Amino acid sequence: MTHTTINSDTNPNDELIRTDPHFVDRLLHFADEEVAQDPDTKLDAETRYLAILATLLGCQGTDEFHIQLTRALDAGLSPVEVKEVVYQAVDYLGLGRVRPFLGITNDVLEARGVQLPLPDQTTTTMDDRLETGNAKQVELFGAGMDKSYERSKINYWLADNCFGDYYTRTGLTNAQREMITFCYLSAQGGVEPQLTAHAKANIGLGNDAGFLRKVTLQCLPYIGYPRTLNTLRIVDEADKALHSA
Repeated sequence: MTHTTINSDTNPNDELIRTDPHFVDRLLHFADEEVAQDPDTKLDAETRYLAILATLLGCQGTDEFHIQLTRALDAGLSPVEVKEVVYQAVDYLGLGRVRPFLGITNDVLEARGVQLPLPDQTTTTMDDRLETGNAKQVELFGAGMDKSYERSKINYWLADNCFGDYYTRTGLTNAQREMITFCYLSAQGGVEPQLTAHAKANIGLGNDAGFLRKVTLQCLPYIGYPRTLNTLRIVDEADKALHSA
């Protein structure tokens, strides 16, 4: 396997290359080569970078997000795709944790000459967002979610805001939106019930357990081994539950 060549003139880890060169050498070799290029876990560039960006939002890795955002755009992710990852994170991480990432994204895009705001991806109105969000919940999670907004205030907001405002947007497919949600939850930890539910929703959309394992392992360098192992366990449990039902 080719070893990582560190170029202090172009690498975004410039300061660490100066202060911690041996650490960075191993770090980049593991993340960018050993993991990224492993034939058993390799993903296409679009999927891999969507997962990494969502994961870095989930674990609040602002500095690394800046680095990986640049790489993602260089690899072909569109400004719309990137913005959708950031926007949707608000529902799972909260505005307080997402706002810095929106600022980073805007700065990077404008530095590249991208004109903001981007074309609007909204498909709902203030009048139909509840109904359309309810339909999206049923589409993703099954008939048992129909009119779940009648159960409580938070269920109402899940329907009109989380699903009506965000999941109905264009720019990403249903499968991509469920994958990035899986990554937000995996990376932040402590939300195992929600992670299990979204692992099942992913599998139902065709993001099967094998795919989710690849996504999880590709994100390991950014969240570490404990959360990776917990996520792999939940994927296995969700897969078994679906196949035993």
